Amino acid sequence: MVRASSFRSFGKKLKRHVRRDTNSNGHEVTLKLGQHAVGYVSGDQYYGAKASINVWAPSVANQYEFSLSQMWVISGSFGDDLNTIEAGWQVSPELYGDNYPRFFTYWTTDAYQATGCYNLLCSGFVQTNNRIAIGAAISPTSSYTGGQFDISLLIWKDPKHGNWWLEFGSGVLVGYWPSFLFTHLREHATMVQFGGETVNSRASGFHTATQMGSGHFAGEGFGKASYFRNLQVVDWDNNLIPLSNLKLLADHPNCYDIQGGINRVWGDYFYYGGPGRNIRCP
Repeated sequence: MVRASSFRSFGKKLKRHVRRDTNSNGHEVTLKLGQHAVGYVSGDQYYGAKASINVWAPSVANQYEFSLSQMWVISGSFGDDLNTIEAGWQVSPELYGDNYPRFFTYWTTDAYQATGCYNLLCSGFVQTNNRIAIGAAISPTSSYTGGQFDISLLIWKDPKHGNWWLEFGSGVLVGYWPSFLFTHLREHATMVQFGGETVNSRASGFHTATQMGSGHFAGEGFGKASYFRNLQVVDWDNNLIPLSNLKLLADHPNCYDIQGGINRVWGDYFYYGGPGRNIRCP
């Protein structure tokens, strides 16, 4: 906590400045600090999401930036009443004091303004399993042209009590976000996102060299680029179903990009990421 700029801000995400991007079918992206390469579905009622995400240890340029790969379960507007539930892995020197990828959870009910936090840094997420350490470093990690290691995450809404549960791996319940935390997510989600996010603070006047995923672009493919595979959503009857109409968005594709596909083994998947600052991303 000593590393935080203030006690009140510790464990909170940077407030997002959002605008509507008319070129991305109404999907809203960040104006200022956050940069994304994501796949998303919208236009239906979603009761959860599942994916396998391979884990890397991307380089983060300074202690006030981060690099993460996660799922977002979203409802509400992108103004000031956005509800999100988020889980994945992140490298955040400010939060953890090192550069290891760590398993994390997050939530907000007001578009990252005053509510919500990472992990257990505020009351909210209820951990029910002491065998899984939220905020713990993940090992082993994937290596370029070497072994690939991924984690599987599932978020779903308990139809009886309305709480949103998090499962790690195959059948290991980590805990839940209580229904009462939320406004819009008391009912269901209206969008699900999968992908990467970095912070570009432009501390030196240039685009950050913070990497997303493996630090390599999507076109390099398996063993080199980061991936999400076996993307699914949860329907009203608590069934895992394939995605319909997955859209891809990279808001700074010369810095971080994304390429998707579908096959019988990986179902819906995509590769994503990049090095940040480079010749085409000054």
